[in-house]
Amino acid sequence: MITCKKLFDLTHTKAAFMLETLQYPWEGLAKIHDTILEIGKNLPEDLYEKRGDDIWIAKSAKIYETATILGPTIIGENTEVRPGAFIRGNALVGDGAVVGNSTELKNVILFDGVQVPHYNYVGDSILGYKSHMGAGSITSNVKSDKKNVVVRFMGDKIETGIKKMGAILGDYVEVGCGTVLNPGSIVGAHTNIYPLSMIRGYVPAHSIYKKQGEVARKLFEENF
Repeated sequence: MITCKKLFDLTHTKAAFMLETLQYPWEGLAKIHDTILEIGKNLPEDLYEKRGDDIWIAKSAKIYETATILGPTIIGENTEVRPGAFIRGNALVGDGAVVGNSTELKNVILFDGVQVPHYNYVGDSILGYKSHMGAGSITSNVKSDKKNVVVRFMGDKIETGIKKMGAILGDYVEVGCGTVLNPGSIVGAHTNIYPLSMIRGYVPAHSIYKKQGEVARKLFEENF
């Protein structure tokens, strides 16, 4: 349930060639830097423009002047980066995405169609196809005791071996406004998170997360 193939449709990211070799998605966080450089050198020049050191931006993307973008970064086609956005590097932003005002990205993969549109912090995280983070929702990527992140899944504790890991959101996840995704949070595809939630561990796919201990199963929908 928490493998790359269960969480994501890998046809919606340029990082598919890297992610498909992994068992767990957090294993790819350390590979984002090199993956961006590998992708960047092969991007078509008629669609992408290289700006500065290791920054590739699609010519169809809309980048506001007050946005700050550091490399290595790739901004996909028809993506919008709004005023005051701060992309700190190691960011692979897919096609048709929205990076909103005062949103900060660092060491992330955003699949195609992802929206982080208002006051979001997304660090050391992977957001699946068309996932959306409501205004003010953030990923917390470092434990308060600074120890390695442990993923809690179905009663088990999986050692990640890394100190920085935010959240892994599957495809079509909706995160409500003001939510905090604690280190090592994993949310299955097609799941909705209520506003002002505090997420720890694993939330199953096709669920509605209301609060800790109260998670409802969604009725099956044909388009799933």
